[in-house]
Amino acid sequence: MREIIAGCLILIGSGFCFVAALGIVRLPDTLTRMHAATKAGTLGAGLLIVGGAVFYQELGVILRAFTIIALLILTAPVAAHLVGRASYLSGVELSDRTWIDELKIYKNREDSGEELCRPEDW
Repeated sequence: MREIIAGCLILIGSGFCFVAALGIVRLPDTLTRMHAATKAGTLGAGLLIVGGAVFYQELGVILRAFTIIALLILTAPVAAHLVGRASYLSGVELSDRTWIDELKIYKNREDSGEELCRPEDW
């Protein structure tokens, strides 16, 4: 029974990883690609790791699996945010379908030489 559950988890995780890879190839700009990579990629990798932990059912493997999943959940959103911010500030063009640009006001201030808000001003 555990082989069937582990196999199903691994198949579902592989499907999510495939969707993430397909999103990276097919989506038009960096921000949407980043979204596909972090959401579907993290879920897919997590399901693959859980599938391995279910299959082996050893304490060491289970602890490593949950540690890896915790690190994925903690680091993937931060990395995605930094990649998105760096690409936006470096001037990468957004897709024509992107109609909300909440950072435009900050970028316009920076381009005009106006000082941006500092964290101590908050």
